[in-house]
Amino acid sequence: MKQIVINCEELVSPFMEQHCHSHGAFTAGRGIGLTDDGQLIAACWYDSWNGVNLNMHVAALPGRRWMTRDFLYTVFDYPFRVCGVRRITGLVSASNHDARRFDEHIGFKLEATLKDAAPDGDLLVYAMFKPECKWLNLRRGLPPIIGAH
Repeated sequence: MKQIVINCEELVSPFMEQHCHSHGAFTAGRGIGLTDDGQLIAACWYDSWNGVNLNMHVAALPGRRWMTRDFLYTVFDYPFRVCGVRRITGLVSASNHDARRFDEHIGFKLEATLKDAAPDGDLLVYAMFKPECKWLNLRRGLPPIIGAH
C-alpha cells in the first residue's frame, strides 16, 4: 500500500543524495516521501525557501508506479499552500533529459540557462507559478499520511 510520509527528512535525505548525484548534500530543507509497502519509492526535497520561492528536487526509483495524483497534489500543496510561496524553482542539469522531460510534463517552464553551473555543463532553471499549477486542483483522496503532526 502506498503512503505519503511527511516530517521525514532523515528518511528522505539519504534517498535524495543517492538519486540526485549532481546536487550534493541534502541536509538543510524539508522532505516528503512516498512509500510502497514500507519502501521509499519517491521523494521530494525543498530548500532555499525565502518566503516567496523555494527550490524543489524530485527523485524516484525507475518506473512510473510512484507518480500518483495524490503524491503530486501533496508535493505542490506543501510549497504553495503550506509555505505560501508564489513560485517553485527547479534546477536541472542540461544533460539530464529524463528530469527535463518530467519537469516539463508536470508543468514547469524553462526560465533560464546558467552556463557551466552544473558539474557536467549547463544548469537549467525551471519555474512553476501557483496560478499555473494544475496539481492544486485535484480532488483530494489522499492515502494515509505518516508522520503528520
